[in-house]
Amino acid sequence: MALTGIQIFKLLPKTNCGDCKFPTCLAFAMALAAGKTELDLCPHVTEEAREELSEASAPPIRQVTTGTGDYEVRIGGETVMFRHEKTFFNKPGFAILIEDTMKNNEVERRFSQLNSCQYERVGLILRPEMVALKDTGNKENFIALVKRASTEPYSIILMSSDTSVMKEALEILKTKKPLIYAANHENYESFGSLSKEYNCPLTAKGNGLEDTASLVEKLINIGLKDLVIDTSTRTLKEGFQEQVIIRRAALAGKYKPLGFPTITFPCEMTDNLMKETVIASCFVAKYAGIIVLSDFQGESIFPLLLQRLNIYTDPQRPMTTQEGIYPINNPDAASPVLVTCNFSLTYFIVSSEIENSRIPSWLCVMDTEGLSVMTAWAAGK
Repeated sequence: MALTGIQIFKLLPKTNCGDCKFPTCLAFAMALAAGKTELDLCPHVTEEAREELSEASAPPIRQVTTGTGDYEVRIGGETVMFRHEKTFFNKPGFAILIEDTMKNNEVERRFSQLNSCQYERVGLILRPEMVALKDTGNKENFIALVKRASTEPYSIILMSSDTSVMKEALEILKTKKPLIYAANHENYESFGSLSKEYNCPLTAKGNGLEDTASLVEKLINIGLKDLVIDTSTRTLKEGFQEQVIIRRAALAGKYKPLGFPTITFPCEMTDNLMKETVIASCFVAKYAGIIVLSDFQGESIFPLLLQRLNIYTDPQRPMTTQEGIYPINNPDAASPVLVTCNFSLTYFIVSSEIENSRIPSWLCVMDTEGLSVMTAWAAGK
């Protein structure tokens, strides 16, 4: 159960130091209760209080982080079944599959695709973030592939059932925090030890919902917290149903063994890239944390990136551009001045038209609370 602001305040140091950027500890506690800030901003909270607050305020689906830097991927952390109830927080990561049996030119092509599939939309860069490296039994080839991937900034999924191979791969990528795939009932202790040793999240791969929940309980009992779920289902109907069941069990049923983000494999559900894209779109909407695809093509990945953007945009907060005066085409004192609203889509349409006209201009963006031109005009903004 979530704590109130007063309950949180009682656990804070009450120094009113301002290091958290709030004027008082009470103000920080109220913001923390409303989910508008993070506990890590308070450097003076005790470890006991931090543990109690973290446990009480933790979402029913644990947030898991993989990767580092600009390509860090955060999944899970969700609190609602439906976007309109509040919002979805952490968008799913898209991964391209690379097997150790692929020739060097194909491997390089896939890394190149990962780099080139980047698109600008309403001022945002849309791009996939992950690469899944699959071990097919040839240790030398797999380790060579891991070394190649270590030179890239992308978040990495290591797919191997061999503990010794996984350990060697983790040693190479120990600064990149890859996702370990996957622990099962036979190897969960050894893979769990690797997860602890290298501080990397671990995938629990069961055979169906009940078996997966049983495996997750084993991993929790040996002290693991950062887990990802794979039920091994490779058909759209059952996979879709299981995603909904997992989300409902975690949120409504408070069932801890299913309170983790999921990983799905549309690449293993069909050999047709277009069908794979359609299947992936279902898992973007219903509730996958990571989606592994066989390949990235512009016509397949761009619609998925755009769908992800739309679904994981806060419906209660319009996309806005900062209020201000924007020079376009190097204007001077004699250049015309244009005024528009701060709804992002309107701003980028207007600024693009001005750029294409090649007329030096000043574009004044007014704060209309994210409303479009006619809506803002009608509302007197």
